[in-house]
Amino acid sequence: MSPSNQDQKTLLVVEDDAGLQNQLKWCFDGYKVLIASDREEALVLLRRHEPPVVLLDLGLPPDPENASEGLATLGEILSLIPSTKVVIVTGNDERENAIKAVAKGAYDYYQKPVDAEVLGLIVSRAFYLYELEEENQLLTKVRGAFAIKGVVGASPQMMAVCRTVEKVAPTNVTTLLLGESGTGKEVIAKALHELSTRKSNAFVAINCGAIPENLLESELFGYEKGAFTGANKQTKGKVEYADGGTLFLDEMGDLPASLQVKLLRFLQERVIERLGGRNEIAVDVRVICATNQDLNKLVEQGVFREDLFYRINEITINIPPLRDRKGDAVLLANFILSRFAKEFSRNISSISDEALSAIEAYSWPGNVREMENKLKRAVIMAEGNQITADDLELVSDSKSMPLNLREVRDQAEYVAVTRALSVCGDNVSQAAEILGVSRPTLYSLMGKLGLK
Repeated sequence: MSPSNQDQKTLLVVEDDAGLQNQLKWCFDGYKVLIASDREEALVLLRRHEPPVVLLDLGLPPDPENASEGLATLGEILSLIPSTKVVIVTGNDERENAIKAVAKGAYDYYQKPVDAEVLGLIVSRAFYLYELEEENQLLTKVRGAFAIKGVVGASPQMMAVCRTVEKVAPTNVTTLLLGESGTGKEVIAKALHELSTRKSNAFVAINCGAIPENLLESELFGYEKGAFTGANKQTKGKVEYADGGTLFLDEMGDLPASLQVKLLRFLQERVIERLGGRNEIAVDVRVICATNQDLNKLVEQGVFREDLFYRINEITINIPPLRDRKGDAVLLANFILSRFAKEFSRNISSISDEALSAIEAYSWPGNVREMENKLKRAVIMAEGNQITADDLELVSDSKSMPLNLREVRDQAEYVAVTRALSVCGDNVSQAAEILGVSRPTLYSLMGKLGLK
C-alpha cells in the first residue's frame, strides 16, 4: 500500500507487540517507518525525526493492560510537536479510551484487528491534513512578509508599521511619516492611499525640497492667467489635482516659511487660492506628509511653525531604518534581485553565500534605496547566474554580535537557513539535507523566522 507519489514520508509506529510491528511495517512499505516499543523510545525518535504522523497503541509497557501509559505518551508527543497527527490504534474493548485520546488531541482512532486498506486511508488523510496545515502556515508567513502592497519585510518592526497603516488608512487624518532617506516613506504613503476609500482617485506626490522656493507655491496651489511673466493660461496646482484623493508632501522639513503659513490655512480650512487669484476653491484631499528631519528640533530653532507641526502629525508613523529591521535585508535582497533579473532579462536566480554574508553585515546607511542601487548594478554586471560579493561592491561595516543568547541563536539560525535556501534555489528538501535537519524541522524554523 505504497502511497502514490510518496517521497518516503516518515511514520512513527509506537507498538510493543513484535508481530503487529512487522504487520504495520509491511502495510506501510511505501513510508519510512520508525518503530518504538515504549514511551521513552517513541520520544527519542520523535525528537530526532519529527514524524508528521504517529500510530500509537494505548496499551504500552510498563502498564500494557491499561491506557495510562499510552495517554501519557500522547500528551508528551503533542506537547513537543503540537502539529503531529496521532492516530490511536486500539482494541475493541478500549473504544472509550480511544475517544478520550481524541478529546486530548489525537487526530483519529482505529480499532484492531488491522485492515491495511482502511488504516492506510486514515494515515494518508492524516498526512494530507498535516501538509495542508504546514502550507497554510507558510502562506501566512509569506503574506506577513508582503502584508501591504509594495512593503517587503517580516521583521517585528515592519509588521508593527503595517498594522498601523491598516488601522490609519481608512480614516482621513493627516499623517506624518518619519524615517531616514531611502526607508520607503512614499511606499507607505501609497499604501495608505491604496487601503483607503480614496484609492480610485488620484495619488499626487510633490517633493518640497526638490522645487525652487519661487516655483513651489504655484506648483502647490496653481496660478491664474497673467499672475506672473509666462503665465499664459489658468493652471491647476498639485492640491487641486489631488481633489478627492491623496496629497503626499515629501521632505516637509524643507518647506519655506512663507509657504508654511499658506499650507496651514489650507489644512485648517480646506480651501486654496491660486497665485494671482482672489477666489477661494474648496478642495477635498487626504494629506500625508513625510520628512527625514527632526521636526521637533526645527520647531525649537524657529525654522518650522509649531502650529503647522501639530496640524500635520495627527498620526505619526515611524519607519525603521533597514539596519534595525531584523532579518529583512536578505528577504529584501532576494525580492529586489527577482525584480531586476526580470526587468533586465538576466538569468540570475540566487545570491552567493559570501554575498549574503556581506548583505547581513552591512548597515545600509542608504536603506532600501541603496540596496536597490547595489542590486541593480550587480544584476547588470554579474557574469554568472548568481550574484557574488564582488558584484555587490559592499564594504563591510559589520555590526557587533548581540550578547543575548536567544538573539545570537535566532540570528545564527536565520543566516544558516537563508544561506541554505539560497544555495538550493529554495528547494526545502535539499536545504534540510544540507542543514542536517528533517524537513518538518526546517518548515518549523522557516515559520519562526518568517521565511517563504
